[in-house]
Amino acid sequence: MESSVNILQLQDLPDTRSLPVVDTSRPHTFLKPSKRINEGHDVPLFLTTRAYRDIGIFIMQLNIAMCPRKSPESGNPQTWQLDGTYVLSEPVLKLQQLLEKINSIIEEAPPDTGPRRFGNVSFRKWYDILGARVQGLLETHLPETVLNIGASSEGTSVLEELTPYLLGGFGSSQRLDYGTGHELSFLAFLGCIWKLGGFATENSEDGAVERSLVLGVIEPYLRVVRRLILTYTLEPAGSHGVWGLDDHSFLPYIFGSSQYCPAISEGDAMPVEGALLGSPNPGDIAKKNIVDRERRHNMYFAAVGFINDVKTGPFWEHSPILFDISGVRSGWGKINKGMIKMYNAEVLSKFPVVQHFPFGSLFSWDQDPNALPVSASVHTANQPASHPPSMNTTTARPSQTTKAPWANSQGAGEGPTAAPWAQKQSLPPSGGLPATRAPWAAASSGGLPTRDGRTGRMPPPPDGPTKAPWSNQK
Repeated sequence: MESSVNILQLQDLPDTRSLPVVDTSRPHTFLKPSKRINEGHDVPLFLTTRAYRDIGIFIMQLNIAMCPRKSPESGNPQTWQLDGTYVLSEPVLKLQQLLEKINSIIEEAPPDTGPRRFGNVSFRKWYDILGARVQGLLETHLPETVLNIGASSEGTSVLEELTPYLLGGFGSSQRLDYGTGHELSFLAFLGCIWKLGGFATENSEDGAVERSLVLGVIEPYLRVVRRLILTYTLEPAGSHGVWGLDDHSFLPYIFGSSQYCPAISEGDAMPVEGALLGSPNPGDIAKKNIVDRERRHNMYFAAVGFINDVKTGPFWEHSPILFDISGVRSGWGKINKGMIKMYNAEVLSKFPVVQHFPFGSLFSWDQDPNALPVSASVHTANQPASHPPSMNTTTARPSQTTKAPWANSQGAGEGPTAAPWAQKQSLPPSGGLPATRAPWAAASSGGLPTRDGRTGRMPPPPDGPTKAPWSNQK
């Protein structure tokens, strides 16, 4: 089988360490982003596009920037925390102001007090206000270098290409939901600005520019989104329910685990095991007092803290996948690597998530010439079945798919991410879905734990490490 470049290896290739910046000295042919993923079998095509490759490069670019750095002078590694003090560039400060303006619109669209079953209908009013003002907001808060780029004779402007990504980053007013596909749209919005030279025209020193985007833009964006979710009770979009990593977000788990990775020197690859000295144990996500302490400093714990804000009950019960991952023994480096693989499998390779992602000139549907064909994986082969057009889903074609230039880990001998509900199992006698594997399902005696006779509930998980979907891989 032909192998391809793994996402973890992109940082070692000179031409893929960061997103390329387009030549802005001449007119650029902008395109109004359009939907291209209409059916399940379009996903394997997406996995061969330049857009898919650029998304992977950008994520790795931001991810390694958040990793602690060795400091020869003091001996103590330099770390990056949410509540730290950093000097931010003017483009980042302008985007912070943009997010503040977007956040303030909530005051103009208070939640409806009437009875409802799902999300609050006032979110549609909030979204309409944002849509009416978005062009003016972008003209005020985008870097001048981006606004002054000339368009080609075809007439599509830079704002026409960027607007759908920004609007798409705040959920769906039609479905009253928010999920990882919307988070991906905002990431692409930042990637567009990067490609147009809005943040830097050359590689930043030691990842300083990328780090400012994570701490100065992405984290404030997540805070706005969390307020929207709480205010308008937005539904999870494309959620796997209790067997998903998180109802709404994924990126904070990537960048937050990077914050706790072992320190590296400039030019080093991202560590794949170990942890920063003094960092909390992964299992501490189930301890509310530690979560409340660390959420002020770390994106991973901030995301877990938000889960605690909106859910009740034992953590292992309402967030079994996160609890499962917390038992990884190899430290935050292993968790970070696994999160990237899981993001590729559970976000970028899933039709319900990426079907609404639009493609233009900057995140292009054009084929990546370096994409190599491989056998279909469980994630790309099992796309939605055929439905009438009105259902907005169509058939999946179990034909040969392709492998992204960073989607497989040949050197490490690791396979695709295995979610507990993604394994091939025989159907139960009832004909329902295959049984899922809970974190506590692998009892030492070889059988399942028995339920409490009084409460009818499973007992708490035993002490010791739990089994993450990828924790048993060497």
